[in-house]
Amino acid sequence: MTDRIERAFREEYGRAVAVLVRAFGDIDLAEEAVQDAFATALRRWPEDGPPPSPAGWIITTARNRAVDRLRKESTRQERHVQAALLLAREEPPAEEGPVRDERLRLIFTCCHPALARNAQVALTLRLLGGLTTTEIAAAFLVPEPTMAQRLVRAKGKIRDARIPYRVPKESDLPDRLRSVLAVVYLIFNAGYTAGSGEHLVREDLCAEAIRLGRLLATLMPDEPEVVGLLALMLLIEARRAGRTGESGELVPLAEQDRARWNRALLEEGRELVRRCLRRGSPGPYQIQAAINAVHSDPPPADWAQILTLYDQLAALTPTPVVALNRAVALAEVRGPAAALPLVEALALEGYHVYHAVRADLLRRLGRNAEAARAYERAIALTGNAAERAFLRGRLAALP
Repeated sequence: MTDRIERAFREEYGRAVAVLVRAFGDIDLAEEAVQDAFATALRRWPEDGPPPSPAGWIITTARNRAVDRLRKESTRQERHVQAALLLAREEPPAEEGPVRDERLRLIFTCCHPALARNAQVALTLRLLGGLTTTEIAAAFLVPEPTMAQRLVRAKGKIRDARIPYRVPKESDLPDRLRSVLAVVYLIFNAGYTAGSGEHLVREDLCAEAIRLGRLLATLMPDEPEVVGLLALMLLIEARRAGRTGESGELVPLAEQDRARWNRALLEEGRELVRRCLRRGSPGPYQIQAAINAVHSDPPPADWAQILTLYDQLAALTPTPVVALNRAVALAEVRGPAAALPLVEALALEGYHVYHAVRADLLRRLGRNAEAARAYERAIALTGNAAERAFLRGRLAALP
């Protein structure tokens, strides 16, 4: 029963929070009420059995908890009456606008231009993905206390500036699109390599991100970056079954059994990449999708083409993570000696992948003592058991 409640939490947390935020207009109240509802489920469902509609039960229970909290905190009769009216409603009133899906609606409303972009993304990951502050901090490569402060400030600004929880007009959607795409992709990444736990992948987050990506592509079919993001996620998701072995161990891309890849998702992703290429308006997500399309071609990989694509990506998005990935491609084209100085110049000391890449380059150069220390640092920084096991295997294999 505990497993069923955990699954309900993963699948329904975001929708429940979205519904309550729209009903009450208060982020903290919505989060606390949904968490209370799941705590109640942990007590009641083992004795009473699961309800016919777990999602409906969670939302109804959370709404009742929120109303109770408002009543206890009520200082004016007007507020008490408003709480009673909310209790009588099964659903908040329908709202006009182009965005109909509750979770996608919350993404667009949280990505309000009054908030800093990193705060928009972090807050939406917290509300929709149910990610912990630790997981969000890892996604942004910042310390956990820094991310906690960002989340508090974002909620405070929404409250103090009285930013409305309202669906933006269709004309406002493009201005918020960049942040919305970032949110969806970070949800996908958080699922594709889970930041903690025994399993490499959180399938629920990957599925939710792709669902949102498909909705965005339907909502804004003429936006090339929307199509590019969907293509990118589909191409990566297509390889998921090959990423792990029979015992759940991580399998590198070059060693994966391609027969286990999802051919339908591969073909859909490739067709979307071709559609982007025909438009001739490249953006970061489209270029990343093209890189993954090349990786999906029959071996050997065309590393020269991949490096050219990373050059284009670095010109558009000159971030340390892009530079790290470009260095990996450079090492395949020109050798590890050409890539290592570029890697060591990056300010990514808190990122476990940085240390894993550096360790691999040092290993290929025969500098095994330094490689061992880099592997140990990578192991210490990752919270995912499958990644730790893989890195320990690489460390143990050093001469």
